[in-house]
Amino acid sequence: MSAIAFIGLGNMGLGMASNLAKAGHSVRALDINAAALAKAVDAGCVKTANTKDAVGTADVVVTMLPAGKHVEMVYRDVMDHAAMGTLFIDCSTIDVETARKVIAEAEAGGFPMIDAPVSGGVGGATAGTLTFMCGGTETAFSRAKPVLDIMGKNIFHAGGAGNGQVAKIANNMLLGIHMIGTCEAFNLAEKLGLDAQTFFDIASTASGQNWSMTSYCPAPGPVETAPSNRDYQPGFAAAMMLKDLRLAQDAAQSARAATPLGAQAMALYTLMEARGAEGLDFSGIMKLIDGSL
Repeated sequence: MSAIAFIGLGNMGLGMASNLAKAGHSVRALDINAAALAKAVDAGCVKTANTKDAVGTADVVVTMLPAGKHVEMVYRDVMDHAAMGTLFIDCSTIDVETARKVIAEAEAGGFPMIDAPVSGGVGGATAGTLTFMCGGTETAFSRAKPVLDIMGKNIFHAGGAGNGQVAKIANNMLLGIHMIGTCEAFNLAEKLGLDAQTFFDIASTASGQNWSMTSYCPAPGPVETAPSNRDYQPGFAAAMMLKDLRLAQDAAQSARAATPLGAQAMALYTLMEARGAEGLDFSGIMKLIDGSL
């Protein structure tokens, strides 16, 4: 079993670190939030006081951080204290440019590293069923995969450094677009006298079928487990969707890629944020579409 430093114990990181500890790894946990750190200890992790304490004896460092600036800052500190050859796995969702910069710096310092953003939400983190989209060398990915297999069930190597971030933001841009279109379709059907269940029964087996409809239906009723049936409590918060859509638009601009629907999706989720509803699930965009927000 490996000694694993895990830095960043938010809603996602806590479940991921807990699963590594349950699998028998020695997980040295670090977070600025004392309550999160206490929960990690309850789940079998070892509490650490600082970066040196966390990573000094680690074989692997896993991070789950809010933004690129945090990733850059943390890995500068990590590289000062980790043993040469320690594997770095950054599971944060950040901008592509920063991901590639940090990986290049790590590799130049003798540390193999991959970016490995996730999909699957808090439920997937807790259950160990996340999807990981990984960028980096084949060698680094091969070393990381046994660790990722404990935390997820779908592990993909997307290519070179930063390509995990590319896959994540492109996928979530598509998800945001699908969700908005699905909300518009259900709203139109209702306004014209077709109830949600009947429309669902038809469209879920027709050409309009998509994941946002059949697994995460934004209209209350048809999919029992969907956030729409619990007042749009997240799930995957609209604020997180907006973060990913903004990252996608920044990347599209730098690549001179046309993403007009992605831009419109970002604008609508920005409006949801402006109305103070960013804490709702991202499927709560239905409330903006139907005029109830």
